[in-house]
Amino acid sequence: MKIDVIIPTYKPDEKLDKNLRMLRRQTLQPDRILLINTEEELFHSREFAKLPQGEIVHIRKAEFDHGGTRNRAAAMCSGDIIVLLTQDAIPADEFLLENLTKPFADPEVCAAYGRQMADWKDNPVEAYTRQFNYPKESRVKSKDDLPTLGIKTFFCSNVCAAYRKSVYDDMGGFPLHTIFNEDMIFASRLIEAGKKIAYAADARVWHWHNYTGVEQLKRNFDLAVSQVDAGGLFRTVRSESEGIRLVKTTLAYFIRKGRPGLVPHIIWQNGMKYVGYKLGQNYRRLPKWLILKISLNPSYWKM
Repeated sequence: MKIDVIIPTYKPDEKLDKNLRMLRRQTLQPDRILLINTEEELFHSREFAKLPQGEIVHIRKAEFDHGGTRNRAAAMCSGDIIVLLTQDAIPADEFLLENLTKPFADPEVCAAYGRQMADWKDNPVEAYTRQFNYPKESRVKSKDDLPTLGIKTFFCSNVCAAYRKSVYDDMGGFPLHTIFNEDMIFASRLIEAGKKIAYAADARVWHWHNYTGVEQLKRNFDLAVSQVDAGGLFRTVRSESEGIRLVKTTLAYFIRKGRPGLVPHIIWQNGMKYVGYKLGQNYRRLPKWLILKISLNPSYWKM
């Protein structure tokens, strides 16, 4: 299979260099590594020049759209599989692309996503959360999993994901002008169309953020807004129960490990997530001034 890698970049730092360095080491080399960079004058990467298959396209900040920018890049690619990475997702080993594309041997699999990991020393709570959301066991998800998995049936993250290009094109690519969550919205449409999504646990990247409570609120507000606007299966599946299960297991884990000092942090962070999510679910009832204050993407509301 011919593989193309797409990486949107904005004010790239050393993580992009680490990302590209690991891509050069992959056992399965892509035919193309395409960077879509927002704001040309801010692009700096020592590793990019070392990529024989590296290409870059510069766009203005006003042109960036979560789905539209990736669609633009996909239209420039001719691979059988397109791989989406973010600039801060660092491949854990040289087998990332090989393992991420293996599930496509099944013709019914149209998308696959990798396992995200966090550093236990830097952020133990986030590391546990990553372990909860990205377990060590691979699986393939279909419409049949909706009763048991609920909203996690269409869990798929463009931090590290791959798509069968022919199906991606046939379905029109990612939705345009989305505030957030274009990957999960597209995944829900794949599931609704009877396609399958693979979770490749052996395709691993290092990726995490040290969000504050307020940032968690804003992020989850935008997440819920995207789901409300997307409609479709998002209106019919359960979502909050999985979050509650995560909180309970996280608290139990750190208490069992003798780290009760993390309990207030866990409650605060997850409480802010819940408040943001519920506000986002009901955003149409909120005044515009409040929406602008609690959204992570206030420019979205001015368009």
